[in-house]
Amino acid sequence: MLIKNYANMSEEALTLQINKYADRCITNSRIDTSLYDTYDVKRGLRDRATGKGVLTGLTEIGDVHSFDIIDGKSVPCEGKLYYRGIDIEEIVKGFLGEDRFGFEETTYLLIFGELPTPKRLRNFNQVLAQYRTLPPSFVRDIIMKAPGRDMMNLLARCVLTLYAWDDNPDDISISNVLRQSLSLIARVPLISVYGYQVHTHYHGGEDLHIINPDINLSTAENILRLLRPDGVYTPLEAKLLDLCLVLHAEHGGGNNSTFTNHVVSSSGTDTYSAVAASLGSLKGPKHGGANIKVKQMFDHMKETVDNWNSDLEISNYLQGIVDKKIFDKSGLIYGIGHAVYAISDPRAKLLKNLTKSLAEEKDRMDEFQLYENVERLAPAIISKQHKRNKLVSANVDFYSGFVYSMLGLPDALYTPMFASARMAGWSAHRIEELINAGKIIRPAYKNVAKKQDYIPLDQR
Repeated sequence: MLIKNYANMSEEALTLQINKYADRCITNSRIDTSLYDTYDVKRGLRDRATGKGVLTGLTEIGDVHSFDIIDGKSVPCEGKLYYRGIDIEEIVKGFLGEDRFGFEETTYLLIFGELPTPKRLRNFNQVLAQYRTLPPSFVRDIIMKAPGRDMMNLLARCVLTLYAWDDNPDDISISNVLRQSLSLIARVPLISVYGYQVHTHYHGGEDLHIINPDINLSTAENILRLLRPDGVYTPLEAKLLDLCLVLHAEHGGGNNSTFTNHVVSSSGTDTYSAVAASLGSLKGPKHGGANIKVKQMFDHMKETVDNWNSDLEISNYLQGIVDKKIFDKSGLIYGIGHAVYAISDPRAKLLKNLTKSLAEEKDRMDEFQLYENVERLAPAIISKQHKRNKLVSANVDFYSGFVYSMLGLPDALYTPMFASARMAGWSAHRIEELINAGKIIRPAYKNVAKKQDYIPLDQR
């Protein structure tokens, strides 16, 4: 007999009921942590003994190198990052030495597996320029009519909505996926900036500025041009934003958002769904939101520390962080340390020099000096706190937040800028997954629940 006892509930009563449900979820879903050791579960797909990632696939796109094997032992070394086998430091040295932008060249390298000739690079830039536009009325009907409070959610929603404007959205042939990928690489920066402009208009009362991109400008130049009401920027500003895009474009197949793209792509789904899944991953504060936390930490530090050149005051502040007494009380000094790099993060080293130049241009060298002081003092404090000799150093997020701040990028756009860059890497990995299509990625989970009998409703 079907039991019916439905009634309208007040919002307060509904909230209380949901909280009760949550308590039951917590009580009945908590797993005995000792079982993870019993069954040798690689939590986080990482080896418990070494902390290294479990090998789940092969790639030729990005490679992170942080240790050498000497006499059978892992020995930390200066961090290296390779794009298609080429040292990122050589790539950056190449385009900066020729005083040109590098993101488009880097995107070509990641997707096609080779450096472009001058003619091929010009043609590739022209293709991206052609795609650097949105469907008619897209800004009005999709972005403006439902402005989101979170730019990453807005970005994911817009990417999924572009599926409806695609005449062939589900075709996963390489030529079609390449077309979709290049269009998203060109469009994601536009959606990010337009989304923020609409957000500040509706939620902040700011004037609304929607500026069309210039097909003759690079990705970095267009971002700054679209973001600023006067469209004015300096060559150094554009050069530094371009460098940030290059350094965030790829980081191997095992990072959370790229692995997500591999997993979702292995199911045979469409490009828009795969990218939206990666965007959802990148939004997480354990992944793409780190540079925001670095900036917020330094904002708090600047208000708390009186003398920015005092090692003692800075060390006391950092000790307060690791003791979980100040800032967000997480115990983390954001921007210091990395899951893979130990001695150094090559991206941080490359970013630091131009960051100093921009700080000089913006008359913010006192802040840059504070960053340098923290970079110098934090590793020893972290090592002492954890009573271990693990080496830690500044990672790319340490300086990128400061760069974005000097460029006038709002906090809300930090992670979307990361996404705009990583679109290149995601696209390359999705294509690689489809070309080497094997089985759907499906790791094992062991069920440890006790078996129980079903009890009729009237006997519970």
